[in-house]
Amino acid sequence: MMSKHTKVGIIGGGPAGLMTAERLLQAGLQVDLFDAMPSVGRKFLLAGKGGLNLTHSEPIEPFLRRYGTRAPEIGRWLAGFSPQALRDWAQALGIATFVGSSGRVFPVEMKAAPLLRAWLHRLRTQGLRLHARHRWQGWTEGDVPTLLHFASPGGPVSVQTDAVVLALGGASWPQLGSDGAWVPWMTARGVSVAPLQPANCGFDVAAGLSTGGWSPYFAERFAGAPVKSVRLHFHDGCGPDFDRPGEFVITSTGIEGSLVYAAASRIRDAIRRDGHATVQLDLVPGRSLESLGAALARDRATRSMPRHLKQATGLEGVKAALLRERHNAAGLAESLARDPLQLARELKSWPLKLVAARPVAEAISTSGGVRFDALDDRCMLRNLPGVFCAGEMLDWEAPTGGYLLTACFASGVVAAEGVLSHLGCAT
Repeated sequence: MMSKHTKVGIIGGGPAGLMTAERLLQAGLQVDLFDAMPSVGRKFLLAGKGGLNLTHSEPIEPFLRRYGTRAPEIGRWLAGFSPQALRDWAQALGIATFVGSSGRVFPVEMKAAPLLRAWLHRLRTQGLRLHARHRWQGWTEGDVPTLLHFASPGGPVSVQTDAVVLALGGASWPQLGSDGAWVPWMTARGVSVAPLQPANCGFDVAAGLSTGGWSPYFAERFAGAPVKSVRLHFHDGCGPDFDRPGEFVITSTGIEGSLVYAAASRIRDAIRRDGHATVQLDLVPGRSLESLGAALARDRATRSMPRHLKQATGLEGVKAALLRERHNAAGLAESLARDPLQLARELKSWPLKLVAARPVAEAISTSGGVRFDALDDRCMLRNLPGVFCAGEMLDWEAPTGGYLLTACFASGVVAAEGVLSHLGCAT
C-alpha cells in the first residue's frame, strides 16, 4: 500500500471541490484533489451541454428565496461569493458572460468546456495535484478522520492530511460519479444525514381516472414533446400557491422540464405526505375564460370536433392530445354541447394527478445530505474535526436557473476559509 502526506486533501472534482482548491492554493497551501472518475467536472460538463446556466441576474433578495428554508444558510455563503462575484471570476478566466432574456446568466460561448479547461489550466499552474480514478473507501475503524484511503489504478493508496474537504455531490447522475456511497460512512461516524431525495426531477402521472399513466398511444407518440405556453398552478397549503408560466416536456411516464422542476420540491413533498399531488395547467394562458367559452359555444356547423376545438382554442398537437387523454371524442362533444363554459374552465385549469417522483438517479440534483446542524459555520463537521463538507452533499436544494451552481461555488469558498482558519492560516 502506497502512503502519502499532503496538507489538504479534497475529494470530489465538481465546482465546489475545485473552488475550494483554488482558494487554498491562493493561500499557498499544498492541495491534492481526488476524484473517482477518469476526469473532473463531468457533471458540470453535462449540465452545460445545452448551454451553461452559470447563475442568475435577479436581485439578491428574490435570489435567496429560491433556496426555501435554507435561505439563511445559503445567504451566508453568498455573502462571501455572490452571483456577481461568480461572473467576475469567470471573466478573470477569460470567459465573458451575458444575461439572457429570462435573466439567466450564460457564458458567451454557452458551453462549460472552455471554462473548465481554462480553470484547470490555472489550477495546475497554481500547483494543484489531481488524482483521477481514485475512489474514496471511507474510514476504517480507529482511523483519525483526516486519514484517507483510496482504491486507485495502482492499488490501494492511503493519504494522511492536515485537513479534508469532502465535495462528493448527492446521488443524481451516479454514472458521472455522484452515487451517494458516502452516506453510510458518515452516519457510522455519527454525522446526521437527511435522506437523499430527487430534486429538479420529473414525475409519473396518473392520467385521467386511471392509475396507469399515459395511454400507450400518447406515450409513444408524444414522449419528448415540449408543452409550450402553459401556466402551472399548484396548491399544497404550504405557503403561497405556486403559479408560474413556462413550458415542460412529456415523458413516457409523466412530465419533466423547467416549469416542473421549479415546483418539484413542493410536488415531491406533497406526494410523500399525501400519496399524490394534482397540478392544474392553464393550456391557453393568453385567453380569458369568457372569450374561450364564447368561442367554444359557437355553432361548429359541419366542422369536425377536432377542427372546431382547434379553431376555438388554438390547441393542437400535444395539447390537443392531452384533452383526449381525459375525454374521448364522444365525451368532448357531449361536454361541449352541455356546457361550453365548463369545458373552457377545464382548459384553464387542466388537472394532472402526479403519483411519484422519478428515481433519484434520474434527477438533475438531490435534496437531503449532511444536515447543517452537523456543521459549524465554516462547514466543518462537529463530530470530525478537520473534515469539511461543500456542495450538493449538504442538505439544501434549489431550482435550476443558475441557483444550484452559484451555491456550490460559494460553498467551496466557505469551506476553504474554514480550512484556513482551522489550520491557523491568514484568510
